[in-house]
Order: sequence, then C-alpha cells, then structure tokens
Amino acid sequence: MFSRVLYGAQVSLTVGLISQIINSFIGTALGISAGYFGGWWDDLVNGLTNVMLAIPSLVFALAIMAVLGPGLPSLLIALGLTNWSWTCRIARSSTLSLKNQGFVQAAKTAGFSDLNIMRTQILPNILGPVLVIATLGIGGAVLAEAALSFLGVGIRPPQPSWGNMLSDARELIQAAPWAAIFPGLAIFVTVLGFNLLGDGLRDMLDPHMRTRKA
Repeated sequence: MFSRVLYGAQVSLTVGLISQIINSFIGTALGISAGYFGGWWDDLVNGLTNVMLAIPSLVFALAIMAVLGPGLPSLLIALGLTNWSWTCRIARSSTLSLKNQGFVQAAKTAGFSDLNIMRTQILPNILGPVLVIATLGIGGAVLAEAALSFLGVGIRPPQPSWGNMLSDARELIQAAPWAAIFPGLAIFVTVLGFNLLGDGLRDMLDPHMRTRKA
C-alpha cells in the first residue's frame, strides 16, 4: 500500500503540473493578446472564456476522455484544455491596466513589435497573479485526475493512481479501511499543500499585503 501510494504520487503530480502548464500557456497567451489588441479578437476570446466558465470543467474533461479513451496522454490533454479560463481572465485584466502605461508606450515609440512588447514588457509584469492561479490550479488538477480515475475513465489499473486506488477500495471499505484512508489522505495533503502555497505566493507577491504587514 505504501509503495502504491508513493508510485501514484508520480502520476497525480505529473498530471497536475503538466496540465496546469498547458492551461497557463493557453490562458496567458489568449488573455494578453485579447487585452492588448482588443476589438473583435477581444470579443471572441471573451465569448470563448464565458462558454468555458459555463461548462463544468469535469464534465468537459469527461467528454474529451470519452473521445480519446483512458490513459495518461488523454488525461493530460483533457485537463490541459479545460481550466485555462481563469488564467485568461486574470491575464486580460492585467494587460488592460498595463498597455497604456508609459513603459509600454515607450517601447512602441522605440519600434518594438507587438509580439516583443507583449513578451518583454507585459508578460513579466503579470507573472505574479498568473503564477498564483497556476499554483492553485495544480491542486484542482490533482483532484480532477483522482475523480476521473475513480470513475474509470482516467488512469486504469494496474498502473496505480490515487483515484483508481480509491475506486478499488470501495469494496474493501469495511474489511480494510486503510485501503481508502491512505490514498484519500495523500490527495487531501497534496491539494491542501498547493492551496497553502498559492495563498503564500499571493501574500508575497501582492504589494498591498506587503505594505500592510510592514
């Protein structure tokens, strides 16, 4: 049981980290470009973001998994395409407040291309909130992987993951409750840890919080 919980951590953390990297890349790219260019592209990205927020991410991931089939690559694709909307919203709102700042206008005057301005002037200034959202999203991705594997559409035995370990433990809950306690405890501690890390990063990167503590 101990070995399976440790090995299952590889799957859960891999899914959480890689899927959130995909989400952060998609959300940041769409958010910065929508806030910077505005117009019809901003309306299109806003509409797509609203649609994604209206559909529960787990339901969307279930639909993708039903098409692609179970397995780690399918799980990474499903979770990597379903949770980028909050990152997009944060990146867009931050870009809207930055694009008229003096340093951005100076870069335009100096002849920087739009892509260079977004990459060198805007992106470094919005990494703080994007990083916080990404850290919190890792915990959500670990939970989503566990839920999908528990339902039998994610990681399937004999490869262990915390979700399919909980699924297997349903029939043993009275005879061997530890079979459910330890993978459940691993999920709880991991998600709690990433949430606390996100809260700590938010407090550390927020200048208002630093001023208040000082």
